[in-house]
Amino acid sequence: MRLGVLDVGSNTVHLLVVDAHRGAHPTPMHDDRSVLRLAEHVGEDGKLSKAGEKTLLNAVLRAKQQAAEQRCDELLAFVTSAIREADNGAAVLRRVREQTGVDLQVLTGEDEARLTFLAVRRWFGWSAGRLLVLDIGGGSLELATGIDEDPDVALSVPLGAGRMTRRFLPDAETGGRPDLKALAALEEHAADVLAPVGRKLRAAGEPDLVAATSKTFRTLARLAGAAPSGAGLRTPRGMTATGLSQVLGFVSRIESTALAELQGVSAQRAHQVPAGAVVAQSAMRAVDVTSVRICPWALREGVILRRMDQLEGA
Repeated sequence: MRLGVLDVGSNTVHLLVVDAHRGAHPTPMHDDRSVLRLAEHVGEDGKLSKAGEKTLLNAVLRAKQQAAEQRCDELLAFVTSAIREADNGAAVLRRVREQTGVDLQVLTGEDEARLTFLAVRRWFGWSAGRLLVLDIGGGSLELATGIDEDPDVALSVPLGAGRMTRRFLPDAETGGRPDLKALAALEEHAADVLAPVGRKLRAAGEPDLVAATSKTFRTLARLAGAAPSGAGLRTPRGMTATGLSQVLGFVSRIESTALAELQGVSAQRAHQVPAGAVVAQSAMRAVDVTSVRICPWALREGVILRRMDQLEGA
């Protein structure tokens, strides 16, 4: 069957269309994304602005039309931290449903961690043994570990690259160079938040394989020397703690406008790279690992795989 997955995140609205059937991996057939930065439309009152709601509505209508053009049998649509945390999020979703017919489901942070873990497990297989997964989004950081397809521990903390940029590095948001004192403050904050998380994950058992996923980790790995996307999806990619430290030293001393011109860096997300690097380094330190493998599958693939499992069970 042909499935469409609509992922409304803090940074982007992303439609992925795949062909999938029992015993086969999901084959991408169509991929489209719009950079909305919905989290930036949430005001001091905690509410998504009218302008933010309008951009979301238009993006959902566009995605629905594309899914119809692609002849999707089903459209799986969900939202993550930006809408989940907005005080008027439920009302916004109700209006979107009434005007588009698309029912956006709210995923909790733990849902995100579990579904991403499932995708990474299927990608690396049972030979990976005990798996530890790190996933940096725009609003939150998800971490999970386990030996099965459902993790023993699945956690989410508000350390997304976009959220931390807005809070600690406003200079980077406007195209400038990150303030080094602000970076140090972010590092201290991330370490405090991750200390209990790291203890819980380490107590679950020593991982045989540590995997990282998300645009942030892929960008950092590329800056550290990993193969470009043109090398193919199945090309092995990884990043060491030493390589990440070198990347952090570099991106903390360059304007985000200049960073955006580098290969492998998205112009729309360049300003979030320094904060993402600090969070990535803090997460690796918290779980005491010296390297990660980069996994191309993440939350969207996890949603697809879970749905296919449900259909096969039925």
